[in-house]
Amino acid sequence: MNKVLTCILLLFLIAGCRTSQDITTVPATEKIAPVIDRELFFDDPQYAGAQISPDGNFISFRKQLDGVMNVWVKRVDGPFDAARPMTSYTTRSITDYFWSRDSRYILYVQDKGGDENFHIYAVSPTDRPAEGKRAPEPRNLTNIDGVRAQIYAVPIMDPDYIIIGLNERDPQLHDVYRLDLETGRKELLIENDQNISNWHSDEAGNIRNAVRQTPDGGTEILEINGDQLTPVYEVSAEETVNIVRYHEDFERFYLSTNKGDADLSRLILFDPETGEEELIAADPEREVDFGGTIFSDISNELLATYYMADRVRMVPQNEEFERDYNNIRDEVGDARINISSRTADENIWIVSAGKDTDPGSAYVYYRDSGKMELLYNSRPDLPPDHLAEMHAIRYTARDGMEIPAYLTLPRGMERQDLPVVINPHGGPWTRDYWGYDATAQFLANRGYAVLQPNFRGSTGYGKEFLNAGNKEWGTGAMQHDITDGVKYLIDLGIADPGRIGIYGGSYGGYAALAGLAFTPGLYAAGVSVDGPSNMITLLNSIPPYWEPIREMFRIRVGDLEDPGEGEMMKEQSPLFSADQIKAPLLVIQGANDPRSPKVESDQIVAALRKLGREVEYIVAPDEGHEFTGHENRLAYIADMERFLSEHLGGRYQESMTEDIRERLDEIKVNINTVTMPEEAVGIDEAKTAPLPAVSGDLLQSSTLEYVSHLETQGQNLEMKITRRLSQEIYEGQPVWRLIEHAKMPMGEITDTIDVQRDDLLPVRRSTQQGPLALDLQYSATTIDGEITQGDQVTPLNINLDAPVYADGSGLHLALSSLPLTENYKSTFRIYDVMTLEVKPMALEVSGIETITVPAGPFSAYKLEITPMDNDSGKQTVWITNDESRKVVRIKAILPEEMGGGSIVTELTE
Repeated sequence: MNKVLTCILLLFLIAGCRTSQDITTVPATEKIAPVIDRELFFDDPQYAGAQISPDGNFISFRKQLDGVMNVWVKRVDGPFDAARPMTSYTTRSITDYFWSRDSRYILYVQDKGGDENFHIYAVSPTDRPAEGKRAPEPRNLTNIDGVRAQIYAVPIMDPDYIIIGLNERDPQLHDVYRLDLETGRKELLIENDQNISNWHSDEAGNIRNAVRQTPDGGTEILEINGDQLTPVYEVSAEETVNIVRYHEDFERFYLSTNKGDADLSRLILFDPETGEEELIAADPEREVDFGGTIFSDISNELLATYYMADRVRMVPQNEEFERDYNNIRDEVGDARINISSRTADENIWIVSAGKDTDPGSAYVYYRDSGKMELLYNSRPDLPPDHLAEMHAIRYTARDGMEIPAYLTLPRGMERQDLPVVINPHGGPWTRDYWGYDATAQFLANRGYAVLQPNFRGSTGYGKEFLNAGNKEWGTGAMQHDITDGVKYLIDLGIADPGRIGIYGGSYGGYAALAGLAFTPGLYAAGVSVDGPSNMITLLNSIPPYWEPIREMFRIRVGDLEDPGEGEMMKEQSPLFSADQIKAPLLVIQGANDPRSPKVESDQIVAALRKLGREVEYIVAPDEGHEFTGHENRLAYIADMERFLSEHLGGRYQESMTEDIRERLDEIKVNINTVTMPEEAVGIDEAKTAPLPAVSGDLLQSSTLEYVSHLETQGQNLEMKITRRLSQEIYEGQPVWRLIEHAKMPMGEITDTIDVQRDDLLPVRRSTQQGPLALDLQYSATTIDGEITQGDQVTPLNINLDAPVYADGSGLHLALSSLPLTENYKSTFRIYDVMTLEVKPMALEVSGIETITVPAGPFSAYKLEITPMDNDSGKQTVWITNDESRKVVRIKAILPEEMGGGSIVTELTE
């Protein structure tokens, strides 16, 4: 974790540049690549994710079943056409899986619609499907709704169990369990009551260490001794540390750390008993952080280390491994090599190899013979001869910092005056790598130069580079690095200054919004996928399981409790500079995204529509932070391709299959239906804040019947209510008139309310119950009237600090006219005729429910309404989410001064 460095001096000029390869001297190929069908880039691969079972009997892989990526298995020496599906999901692909240590089970995690509440599933390779089924039925080992399971360890020495975490007891914290893979029984090992963010076990399955964020944002590793947690290693907020593996002596463990004077992280062996550190490995080129290790699971010997430089550099630490690695290298050339799985005896490996112009192939490597057999090509129909090289480059930012990046240039086109797409990565605490990148290759095929900058704040280049991005979002150095990359391409003559776009996802989506908002003359178009538009609402909505690392967000992004930093983040939020956005924008969002919620995209779309800007919107209802469904993915890519072609002039494949066209029509949003969520305010602000926007046009003349049940002080009373709504003229003013007539055992009540036709502010109210009468006249600054009880008349004269809504049924008119969404929040005020006081109220739509009342079942928004001065007088209102906007149910908690209890009102016809 890291603290902010001293503010970086901005020089406002590009001081120079260095490239790993001088792009200006690289000749364009003679032949322009043909337009390649987008499905070859973005449809699911033919095969993916091959693994060999530890016993060497099976090879598993992912492949489509009925259009969705599922797990398949075949005998190691069997053909692919003899493979059997092990899962049969029809809506959401499996993205990853692994084998149990004894080969009895294939294990994977799956969520619902991208909500990231993962469950752990198990299926045996010998299981057979039930009659009429395509695949066996997997067992859900953590079948608890709304709970996120995490896998901490798959112990080598205890294959019957895995170590998992569940946040069932507390959504913010994961308790540790041992999970029996055969029975599904869970044994609680540790209850997390000390804000632990991660747990580590050794190869025998013993929980050895915990990781916790310190109050100042640092990281501490704790040793577990029974119920005691003892700190043994700590780094500051400017430093990082990660446990890599336990030593064979079961006492020491390997750490990746940059503690102390080192800028780049290195691999050390740490003795928690003595505190001694032994340096094991570091980047021999002194360019990048320590990348990773390959260990033998048999001998526990370190076989190799690797480093993520411009390209991956593997450094063998063992002669036998070096021989095997060279055998593989001889077969695949300069491809990026990954050893994805090994048998338990480590004699057979599954190796994947790919490069910038090759999406990759999988091989079986036999160590005894040194031979390799091709298992499959992942995308055999994608022609590598028509793909473009990815060049590692460097350019110098305005303050002198060197920025690493990757540049992909369209094959066969002159390298000057090209349309350009800037593609910043997500995270932001990650980085781009050399290799096959579907987005870069697709855009280059369409004629764009593609720049992928590893702006400061990206990982892998040392802690100074990482920390230089702290609190530098949007208007700061992180965005300046992206801007300076654009200027670098313009200065080289590669970029046409009038045809530059920016496209990214997650943080990259934020950077796209920030680029349009804070450098409005630079970009001709932007595309944001799941990009946050308001840093304040983003930080207020982080998933609960990120709470143990909240301090990291305060340090790297900003502290909402600090007024100065709150203002800084407001200035860095594209939403509050929406009026500066001039270029067309396409926004793409997964409706179930828990990290950058849909409200982030709704806000910017609604703001730009109100400003009359050109904005388009796509929302996939069954996706989260990443689009896994191939129809959703292909639909949004096709629309993005069309959008960029219209505004930047790249090539465009107009054709698409009918299912993709239909899906695009389904997820494309009419921007006129998108509403701006009201910003939540405190009670003092709520007393004078503008009332939320309503639209009287949403109301319809109607007559509705209700029944109410009042439970108070042991009594249960029933009332029958009729509400008649009509358009009338009152004193020359068009109004909606609501007449509510209630019959109850103690008499009848008639309540008449007139509200202005457009903004639904109250004009007058007249209530009659036997000898009791109430008459009120409303304006924006006063309420005048009288209460009559028999011969006694009490005048009323209320001065208002700001306009109010009526209470009771008059309030329900206003609620029905709000721009409701699932995430809608707001505040408003009512004049409460029971207490004769103005009350500020908080409103939140907690979801959409199907609710059954005497009139039938309805799909309705559930509105939670709470007085902001106390909890007395809460009510919940259900309003249909169709054009009728009917109030179908009301549940109100009566204040103590009225005897307490509750009243439930339901629509009968």
